Amino acid sequence: MTTTVQEPGPAGKTPRRTGLSPRRKRQISLYIQYAVFVLVVIGVIFGADWSAINTYFLDFDKLDGRWGSLFGTALINTILYTLAAYVVGLAVGLVIGLMRLSSVLPYRWFALVFIEIFRGLPALLILLLVGFGVPIAFPDMANPPGGVFFSVSVGLGLVAAAYMAETIRAGIQAVPKGQLEAARSLGMSRTRAMISIIIPQALRIVIPPMTNELVLLFKDSSLVFVLGFTADQYDLTKFGESLSNTVANTTPYIAAGAAYLTITIPLGFLVRRLESRQAKAR
Repeated sequence: MTTTVQEPGPAGKTPRRTGLSPRRKRQISLYIQYAVFVLVVIGVIFGADWSAINTYFLDFDKLDGRWGSLFGTALINTILYTLAAYVVGLAVGLVIGLMRLSSVLPYRWFALVFIEIFRGLPALLILLLVGFGVPIAFPDMANPPGGVFFSVSVGLGLVAAAYMAETIRAGIQAVPKGQLEAARSLGMSRTRAMISIIIPQALRIVIPPMTNELVLLFKDSSLVFVLGFTADQYDLTKFGESLSNTVANTTPYIAAGAAYLTITIPLGFLVRRLESRQAKAR
């Protein structure tokens, strides 16, 4: 470590400083980090078995005749599962978020218990309980309308609702209290003021995190394979697993991952744009 030393100088003059300046130290630190990064990249490039990678991960000939199923049926099913779960999550999350702010104590306790349970349990377990537990407890739901589509939308929707509820609650609390007071002074009831004034503003505030929740939900849709379904109901992950077992190659997983990225990357870009616009607005 270099120490800056001040040498005594003539009276009235600034002592001369020796050693490295903070700016120079920062430059040296950056050069070292760049060098380490380059060395790691070179090590990965020359240490990998590219022949095996091309054979087992990038042999796209294994997907001949299957691209339509991948970017058609599997991708569309994944999008439908995600959107259905998101709609359920948004509707339930809005109700639970309002209950968290209610002046009625049982409502607040119910909302808190709901959030803690569905945030604390793995999404995989929730899907199993909805898909197999509910039909046992409620025989009339053994064959729900929509079949596996219903189970997926409810299971993932309840998980998403727990996170959305807290996001919506934070958005409502971020709206200035004067908005509600002004609405009440105009003769609006509290319910009317919440619906017409507060909730629309809160939803605009929470658009970025809610969009980010859509990205997370899109990836969580890969868990629906545990429910078991026919080939025309496959999501991307199940499609990749099934085809990989058929051709004894992992390239289908790579193709499924690429299909996920065609959705998640634009959504991630949208989230950053929304966050940037909100920051400018503030």
